[in-house]
Amino acid sequence: MDIIYALVPLSLVLLSVAIGIFFWAVRSGQFDDMDSPAHKILFDDDESDPTPEDRDKPRD
Repeated sequence: MDIIYALVPLSLVLLSVAIGIFFWAVRSGQFDDMDSPAHKILFDDDESDPTPEDRDKPRD
């Protein structure tokens, strides 16, 4: 029964820290754009990839 006197305040402290981190993330804009990062994986970025012929050329 004595452990409950330690666990209740500890859980309240952890809960307040978690709520503080959540509100900090909301204020700093972490949740502003949730859709575009998921769509970026669908686009090909092949312009910056070298062709196989360019990869085989010796570098100077």
